[in-house]
Amino acid sequence: MEYIITTEQLTKKYRDFVSVNNLSLHIRRGSIYGFLGPNGAGKSTTMKMLLGMTPPTKGSFSIDGRHFPKERIDILKRVGSFIESPSFYANLTGRENLDIIRRILRLPKDSVDDALELVGLEESGGRLAKKYSLGMKQRLGLAGALLGRPPVLILDEPTNGLDPSGIHEIRNLVKSLPDLYDCTIMISSHMLSEIELIADDIGILNRGNLLFEGSLEDLRHSVGEAESARADGSGRLEDVFLAMVEQDNRAGGALHAGKRRAER
Repeated sequence: MEYIITTEQLTKKYRDFVSVNNLSLHIRRGSIYGFLGPNGAGKSTTMKMLLGMTPPTKGSFSIDGRHFPKERIDILKRVGSFIESPSFYANLTGRENLDIIRRILRLPKDSVDDALELVGLEESGGRLAKKYSLGMKQRLGLAGALLGRPPVLILDEPTNGLDPSGIHEIRNLVKSLPDLYDCTIMISSHMLSEIELIADDIGILNRGNLLFEGSLEDLRHSVGEAESARADGSGRLEDVFLAMVEQDNRAGGALHAGKRRAER
């Protein structure tokens, strides 16, 4: 099995606080990997380490065969990202905002139109960014991540703050991307009910510790670790997720050596 992203004992400490603790992830090429955890679990910190935005305290990782930090620039060239809320120049159009990113990345001019088409904003590219709805701004952020069609996308809660209609739009867009141009997506959320609709594999993070990594079916079988919940395939996976987090919190983070992908 080929993994496009792997981390080995990735750790981030801020003085005495451990934000990410010995994290080992395995993300399959061409998959959508749901990175789950409550707010403050360490998801954004992990993604920032993968993007070189904050250095790991210890551990290592590789993306598409490139190793950090030796091949940091090559890694960044192959990753599109959306971390926290996207920001734009309000008095520039959507297309003009993307063109700034395009020039920084030294991409051809037609990559802007290509990205706008991918996210369904080709008819709104000439509108000022300040006149975009929140859902359109999220789409524009995704368009920025998609410039040049990178093989890896790292998306940090792209549906955060959206209404149900906006969530549905972004969810369908993300789900379609691997088939549209053969990319791999790592997407974070604190809602399993959303991730289970799009993800092939999931990793559950709590207090910086990896509680679980595997398929949704693997998670259903892990119900023994969450004694207060049941997973019967009828929408109860959220209960398993919440119960696993609650159990880990009671144990003070001691469950992080728990379930992993069976084939490893």
